[in-house]
Amino acid sequence: MTQPVYRAGETAQTLDRGLRLLYLVADTPEGLTVTEAAERLGVGRAVVYRLVGSLTAHGLVRRDGAGRLRLGAGVLQLARRAHSLVIEAALPALRRLAEEVGATAHLTIAEGTEAVALAVVEPTWTAFHVAYRAGSRHPLARGAAGLAILAGRSGSPDPVTTVGELQAGAFGVAAPVLGVDGLDASVGVVALGALDLDEVGPQVSAAAAAVLLALSTAAG
Repeated sequence: MTQPVYRAGETAQTLDRGLRLLYLVADTPEGLTVTEAAERLGVGRAVVYRLVGSLTAHGLVRRDGAGRLRLGAGVLQLARRAHSLVIEAALPALRRLAEEVGATAHLTIAEGTEAVALAVVEPTWTAFHVAYRAGSRHPLARGAAGLAILAGRSGSPDPVTTVGELQAGAFGVAAPVLGVDGLDASVGVVALGALDLDEVGPQVSAAAAAVLLALSTAAG
């Protein structure tokens, strides 16, 4: 069978439309019909059907019981792979921060209304430190890490501090990672003893800036 020949311009246009459709579905949690997708993309229904076929084959889009387009489980696989890249880029800055402050350092991201610890580094020289597990979740509105993410959404780069909100007697300081499209994140430390915001705040902010630089370099 003779394979169809696609010109470079046609291939780029199809890819662009497919990505736009994927973003559109992601931004419509209630799902949308093929007709709605065609209207918003400014293309015919036949084009959307072809795009949906390809995205469905890769598990990126699915149809629910009512036939509406929703994100597929394949997006989770992409997210996990993206998380690995973020962790790899952030670890050097987290290690430096943990050793400088003598406290457990972490990179936290937002997933819906929750804050999720994506990467955690414990200091090597302290007798005691807070045990904090990667993958731990807590409400965004509680704890320094989540509050820093919320502050970052309003454009504030300033570090925030909390005491005992997630663990009795634990002190937290965190600063948002600003400037990475599609990533709501913060860098912070948590300790058993009091943390001086005037001293630790700039260190945490510097680590957040280092993570931003590492991610920008990796993406570039």
